[in-house]
Amino acid sequence: MKQGIHPDYQPAKIECACGNVIDTYSTRGSFRIDICSNCHPFYTGKQKLIDAAGRVERFNRKYGRRAKS
Repeated sequence: MKQGIHPDYQPAKIECACGNVIDTYSTRGSFRIDICSNCHPFYTGKQKLIDAAGRVERFNRKYGRRAKS
């Protein structure tokens, strides 16, 4: 590798909003995230239901789309 052209690769801590801390290395340094594998619904199995039907109906009303019969 050429010297002097690569960014510094330093130890970093990634802190999640749930309190989980991950020790790793990064060129960015330490930072905070909103969601990680410990609290993500896909990995925990606790999925939050989203009112998708209400959103679709609101979109259709707003933009004048008619529901299929």
